Amino acid sequence: MTGPDADRLRAALGPALAAEVVALTPVPGGDINDAYRVGLADGRTVFAKARAGVPADFFAAEADGLARLAATGTVTVPVVVAVDPAFLVLEWIEPGRPAATHDETLGRALADLHRAPCAGFGLERSNYIGTVPQDNGPAPTWPAFFAERRLRPLVAAALARGALPGGAKTIEPLLERVIDRLDERCGPPEPPSLLHGDLWGGNAMVGADGLPVLIDPAVHGGHREIDLAMMRLFGGFSARVFAAYQEAAPLADGHEERVRLYQLPPLLVHAVLFGGGYGTTVVNVLRRYA
Repeated sequence: MTGPDADRLRAALGPALAAEVVALTPVPGGDINDAYRVGLADGRTVFAKARAGVPADFFAAEADGLARLAATGTVTVPVVVAVDPAFLVLEWIEPGRPAATHDETLGRALADLHRAPCAGFGLERSNYIGTVPQDNGPAPTWPAFFAERRLRPLVAAALARGALPGGAKTIEPLLERVIDRLDERCGPPEPPSLLHGDLWGGNAMVGADGLPVLIDPAVHGGHREIDLAMMRLFGGFSARVFAAYQEAAPLADGHEERVRLYQLPPLLVHAVLFGGGYGTTVVNVLRRYA
């Protein structure tokens, strides 16, 4: 966001923050939003993200997710300073170097998050993963939620984009076979966990104290192995993180066999957003579990 758009953001931020904006500096902020370090006349520095044309609840959904994570008292997330349909303002997290205990702290904090009280599979509101709508309507069991709130809608969206090789004639029968076997494939029943929901390496920062800070959630109640599977998908997390998690909250037998199954939602999201080889990978994973 540059030129007139940046000027409009500057003009909108002042009243929202009750302070004049004296500096608006673009910073890396991912593939989705324009991101800024914002200096205010009262001496504060905050982080702002904005994106033209987003749904009216787009940033409110992220703010809600951050608040839910913060309320557990388990993981560190940025404090929400202001939210508007056009932007989200968070506390500025000064980046640091990982402390010696960083990885173990992250693993244990995630284990604590996943053990925090969670009302059920789903959430009272829907939200977004990237720019893809995420239906969080409740379901009575984890296999039902995974099938009806994740696999079916994401496969439909990827098919509509033309991102899955073979099209509906190939994919829909594969999907049905996978869904028919989810009761056995999803592992032993577990209580729902509050999930970060979009936990790839780019959404885990290191704060000035050297400890982890999580950003950009897509929260919902689900199976805790979903977060861990996504962490393995794109890398960025050391073996020490997973070892600390396992020590604090051991995973059920067969969890390694479920990793690829639980990577299907983010793979499908990437097929919807970017196409390319993600669609081929999705088809291969579906075949594995069909």
